[in-house]
Amino acid sequence: MAPLPGAELVQRPLQLYRYLLRCCRQLPTKGIQEHYKHAVRQSFRVHADEDNPERIQQIIKRAIEDADWIMNKVSAWFPAPPVSCGGDNGCDCYGHQGPPLPHS
Repeated sequence: MAPLPGAELVQRPLQLYRYLLRCCRQLPTKGIQEHYKHAVRQSFRVHADEDNPERIQQIIKRAIEDADWIMNKVSAWFPAPPVSCGGDNGCDCYGHQGPPLPHS
């Protein structure tokens, strides 16, 4: 899973905050979403007094890299749902090419 569109445009802390919350919404379960939203809020509280522009840019770059890593890790745990074969006899088989698989 690639970073969400717009990652390259994030330059300010508020933009980063919004970007990270959008990433959280892409996560597969409510529990995982809430866990990472909490982590984002905590990180912003910890760094709220940061005023060095270079350090802020470092934090932004690292946060986007970390978000990308998390999105890839979670997508490996929760792969996309299988695709139906599209058989016209009501086949419920998943993930194969060609005509429906025989049923037992």
